[in-house]
Amino acid sequence: MTKRVLLTGGAGFIAHHVVEKLLKETDWDIVTLDRLDYSGNLNRLADLLKDTDPAVRKRVEIVYHDLRAELNPQICGLLGDVNIVLHLAAGSHVDRSIEYPMEFIQDNVIGTANLLQYARTLPNLERFVYFSTDEVFGPAPKGVNYKERDRYNSTNPYSASKAAAEEICVAFENTYKMPIYITHTMNVFGERQHPEKYIPMVIRKVRDGDKVTIHSDSTRTIPGSRHYIHAKDVADGLLFLLNLKGVEFEKDYGGAKCPKFNLVGPEEINNLELAKLIAEAQGKELNYELIDFHSSRPGHDLRYALSGEYMKSLGWKPKISLRERIKEVVDWTLENNRWLK
Repeated sequence: MTKRVLLTGGAGFIAHHVVEKLLKETDWDIVTLDRLDYSGNLNRLADLLKDTDPAVRKRVEIVYHDLRAELNPQICGLLGDVNIVLHLAAGSHVDRSIEYPMEFIQDNVIGTANLLQYARTLPNLERFVYFSTDEVFGPAPKGVNYKERDRYNSTNPYSASKAAAEEICVAFENTYKMPIYITHTMNVFGERQHPEKYIPMVIRKVRDGDKVTIHSDSTRTIPGSRHYIHAKDVADGLLFLLNLKGVEFEKDYGGAKCPKFNLVGPEEINNLELAKLIAEAQGKELNYELIDFHSSRPGHDLRYALSGEYMKSLGWKPKISLRERIKEVVDWTLENNRWLK
């Protein structure tokens, strides 16, 4: 029997890559749930599906709903008999969370609780995956890569709301014996990303010959660094976890057993080196300036870092190098430059 997947935030950047992965590598039906705000764009799904076989397109349904409200019987009826829930919908803009913290608590905490309450009524639920962030661990000192069960240190309303939602997931897993996974990832990039994000912004500025401003420490000598990961690799990691069988997971402190997984990019890179890779892919010189941003920003998030060793021990890691992925995205974005507007 064909599985049915509920994917929240389906018109979002990361989630539409998950749709593509599931259509290509499974026969599952997909119902996307989205409220279509500033981060949701149906053109992503339209662009993705335009050259797809009609029989495959029929496997994707779109339902409008704002998760700040409970899922009523009408919405539940539209969703159907769901087997897998992938919860990617979230408010995710850090600066916006600093300005509007209550919006993020409503979106990320209340929204997740409403979805969990719905999911625990599903008679054939096989897996609920909550998509979280590296930022729950807080800024990482040099040489530290946080493991899945390291202590949390949220430093802004966005990361705090994601950490709070994780705790609710752990509570539902333990209280109601729900089959929940939690994933952490960081700085996802790829095709059809919002043009305000760092990589598409650098692509556009290099193309146009504009100066690229790169966030650094107070001395303006140390750029921020991240483990960037392509959205296709995130989707690959999620499908790997959904197909994972026969693994006994460690219990958390106090006996909680909700499994957590870091989906980490191939390598750490600082934002200056990344900008140089983007310029190199376009055959141009990089015009840039390092500016002190992080020392005055709440959280001082110069560096975030996750350890991918646990996923490697289970048999997964990104299959394509960061340099190759950057070249792919630069070439695609320049050819499809409407996504830079």
